[in-house]
Amino acid sequence: MKKTHRPYCKDIAVWTLILLVIFSSLGWIHKKGLRESVDTAARVIAGEGMLKLVQDTLDPPLVALTFDDGPSKKYTAELLDGLKKRNVKASFFLLGKSLEGNEALVKRMHREGHLIGNHTFHHVQLDRIPEKQAKEEILRTNNRIYEITGEYPVFMRPPYGAWNKEMELQVEMIPVFWNIDTLDWKTQNVDSIIRIVRENVKNGSILLMHDEYAATVEAALKIVDELTEEGCRFVTVDRLILP
Repeated sequence: MKKTHRPYCKDIAVWTLILLVIFSSLGWIHKKGLRESVDTAARVIAGEGMLKLVQDTLDPPLVALTFDDGPSKKYTAELLDGLKKRNVKASFFLLGKSLEGNEALVKRMHREGHLIGNHTFHHVQLDRIPEKQAKEEILRTNNRIYEITGEYPVFMRPPYGAWNKEMELQVEMIPVFWNIDTLDWKTQNVDSIIRIVRENVKNGSILLMHDEYAATVEAALKIVDELTEEGCRFVTVDRLILP
């Protein structure tokens, strides 16, 4: 794939290399641990800004793949195969109406360590329906996921990002949003999906995708391969939103 700009995950590595050369010549690394030496010199040379840069280098940038609207009988298994091969965990926000007949896929997600969350039962916009109905949409899906996995969902991806803060008290769930919309549902184009990610990805990125398109599966696995090579690490979304 043609790269249009210098990969984010490699940018800060240059600064770390420069600092390490300086520290080695001064003998600091032999007197202190690597992390302490780098932190100390970063403060001396350029203050807290450089320190943050160095910390981001020593702690790999974290990215979360999230998939809505599944499980898909046609494509989710292929996606799970690719993620397992790469030892990557993702986050799946499931529709209650899609669970029937796909119980084995959901059990596999749970068994392989992926985060399983709620995406309502009928993909409704929660702030446009009565509160009682909204609560039922969420709880019905939660209960069905619990029946399949034995674990009650904690995280909620509200369709269209529409969330009423008062619902958190009603259903005791944590809403999960995103900061990169790949528009995979709209374009269904591998190159377009990857381009959007590459132009916007940074430490803490939460990618919004949907595991019901062939293009999404192909793009997601290519994104994993490329960003992993550049030094990023993929995690479930709870790692990015919890304190």
